[in-house]
Amino acid sequence: MTNSGSGADRPTGRGRPARSVIYARFASAVDELQNYGGLPSPQESRLIWDDIWHQEAHNSTAIEGNTLVLREVRTLLDENRPVGGKDLKDYLEVLGYGEAAKWVYSQARKPDRESSTQLISVTEARNVHELMMKRVWEIAPHPEASADEQPGSFRRHDIRPFSGGMVPPPWVDVSPQLTTWVDKANQIGAEIGGGKLASADIPLALADLHSSFERIHPFIDGNGRTGRLVLNLILVRLGFPPSIIFKVNRNRYLTALDRADKGELGPLAELLARSVIDNLHRLIIPNIAGPARLVPLKALATRELTYQALRQAAARGRLEATYGADGAWRSSKLAVDAYVESKYTRTQ
Repeated sequence: MTNSGSGADRPTGRGRPARSVIYARFASAVDELQNYGGLPSPQESRLIWDDIWHQEAHNSTAIEGNTLVLREVRTLLDENRPVGGKDLKDYLEVLGYGEAAKWVYSQARKPDRESSTQLISVTEARNVHELMMKRVWEIAPHPEASADEQPGSFRRHDIRPFSGGMVPPPWVDVSPQLTTWVDKANQIGAEIGGGKLASADIPLALADLHSSFERIHPFIDGNGRTGRLVLNLILVRLGFPPSIIFKVNRNRYLTALDRADKGELGPLAELLARSVIDNLHRLIIPNIAGPARLVPLKALATRELTYQALRQAAARGRLEATYGADGAWRSSKLAVDAYVESKYTRTQ
């Protein structure tokens, strides 16, 4: 695996924790999810997964330039009704991404794989691309695509070097390189399943997999979206929440990919770890933990009662909470409700 870089244990920004701390929090979050019975299936928690579905379809396509806002994405995916007066291409991109994402999410808890010993296959990576691209391809195929480069088919063109200097392999090497990539992904899956890869090391392994998929650039178009969905297929099959790269982090994400191409996995590993942790805290734990269960403070934050406000209340002893070895505050919904009630009483 590529080295994470010499700065892996330094603070990642002013006032921000070191990456090693983020990796430890990732490991703690993974363990915490198991305490709640593991990742719920889409059938068990439809509302949770629908929120993830809307957010990912919006943000992953927006990173590539799609103009639909979140409200328009929700209406399109839920009601199959376009609103907003945008280009047809934008609607079809979101619909295709949504269809592919739903298949990816369906693999949580009840995977439909070619082999029970495999985490992912080449066929499945191609299937994700086909599901995602086939709708928009009917009206807006890649202008340089040949008849052999339809959705789900590997590119048969060489790709010009990227702005950061990375050069994808010649098209004749795509198939063998993707086969090697799948073998590597399955090996990592076996190491994680067998406990041979520590939870704190998983973000670096995921960053390595994601960046190397993008370097192969197996398709003539849609590689970024496909790569993010394939990564999420791996995540949900491992029992982790999917990762959502928000459009506001687009530049940071692209810079992290560029640095990964140059051998430094740390920035991308941190971004992915934070994304999985945030998804877990924001969308999943609040919906599956009982009101008396201790959960990370971020999972209890609302628009009216921010994480910063809760953290200050915990630090001052006004909110019943515990401070964990991983550097995270934990409290319960019951404790927060009691704090809000006492705060309201004091202001009367």
